[in-house]
Amino acid sequence: MATSETDRDIIYTYLEEVKDPEVPVLSVLDLGIVRDIILKDDEIEVMITPTYSGCPAMDMIALQIRMSLLSRGYKNVKITQVLSPAWTTDWMSEEGKRKLKEYGIAPPNPKQQVCSQELFAPHESVQCPRCNSYHTQRISEFGSTACKALYQCLDCKEPFDYFKCH
Repeated sequence: MATSETDRDIIYTYLEEVKDPEVPVLSVLDLGIVRDIILKDDEIEVMITPTYSGCPAMDMIALQIRMSLLSRGYKNVKITQVLSPAWTTDWMSEEGKRKLKEYGIAPPNPKQQVCSQELFAPHESVQCPRCNSYHTQRISEFGSTACKALYQCLDCKEPFDYFKCH
């Protein structure tokens, strides 16, 4: 059924509707986990890269992608996880980062602010998504999911997740 660049473009518009189950304001395109769409005869192969190895949301995301395409008449849908190169927050769209902030999650910094291999090294300077203050502190290396850290703003006193840079 899918055979042209137009079909690829249409499939990308469908994928914009597939949301991350852990952060439902982000599409799989906002996250930057869709690596490629390959059209071969009547098969569509969607290649995705997890945000980190072992991400529990990837099975649900793959199922949602498959169901979205099947419901639109595509019959032969293959979802392939690609682990190399490893996903990086650099692949997130600017729109996705904006959506994260509006949702109350601090988006990843453009570049990691602290270079250290230690697990509990000094924390990055992270802006509060509510009041925009940089007067924040890390409470826990892990937030509501493993890809986020828990911070607290020392000005507005609100806790918030930070989508870790990696």
